[in-house]
Amino acid sequence: MTFQVKFHQIRAFVEVARQGSIRGASRAMNLSQPALTKSIKELEEGMAAQLFVRRSKGVALTDCGESFYQHASLILEELRAAQDDILQRQGHLAGQINIGMGASVARTLMPAVITRFHEQHPQVKVRIMEGQLVSMINELRQGELDFTINTYYQGPFDHEFTFEKLFEKPFAIFCRAGHPALGAKSIGELLHYNWTMPTPRGSYYKQLEEIFKHRSQIPQIGVVCETFSSCISLVAQSDFLSILPQELGCDPLLAHRLVMLPVEEQLPKAAYYLIQRRDARQTPLTASLITQFRRHTSGI
Repeated sequence: MTFQVKFHQIRAFVEVARQGSIRGASRAMNLSQPALTKSIKELEEGMAAQLFVRRSKGVALTDCGESFYQHASLILEELRAAQDDILQRQGHLAGQINIGMGASVARTLMPAVITRFHEQHPQVKVRIMEGQLVSMINELRQGELDFTINTYYQGPFDHEFTFEKLFEKPFAIFCRAGHPALGAKSIGELLHYNWTMPTPRGSYYKQLEEIFKHRSQIPQIGVVCETFSSCISLVAQSDFLSILPQELGCDPLLAHRLVMLPVEEQLPKAAYYLIQRRDARQTPLTASLITQFRRHTSGI
């Protein structure tokens, strides 16, 4: 007889995986540790597979556990979305929406759209994750993010997600106020300075990396920042140069600290996409939020 996985076992498994311990999951779920341990044991025995490796300070997923987690977490997120969908169709305008934003979008586009949406639907919780697409792939796969608006570089994810181009943004070279490079007219005049960039693993900075590879003279990037904010801070407080969204030169919080260098070379624009799982079925309110982002970007 085929083993039938029970819902409470899936919840227990996913929470233990996320917390990294039975104790942490027990606190998060307000259940006793023996009850959680029993659920995990029944699941492992029923599936005839070890899902966790027990360690002195918690647990870690096995290969089988990692595979099962991808499916189990998506099941829970789909159930949450399904419940939200039914409630919203019945007129209960509540629920939760999880979105990802590229750092530039989070600074400029997001505040106006989210403020308006919250005014219209104050009972809806919105969770915002900031970063490049590559850092959000697992969350998108598992349904933990409903969609993201981000730059995209062609890669191995094409078959998993849909990519709807929303707008483009120009990028430029920036330095701090008072930098000795002020007055430079070409990238060639800037090559002897230190450069920093956000991580090139995907997105616009992967595109830049490819372009620079075909130049006889390319900037030497000595520091790679995993976050957009750390890259901006480094440029604003040192002699490092970087390539950042042109709009930062008009940002009220940064304009007095960052200066755009108008070099003769034209940098490529960054294309931003609405990215969703191909099999995603959005709730009415998530679809409404997506529509608001589309409208807000139509004039960009």
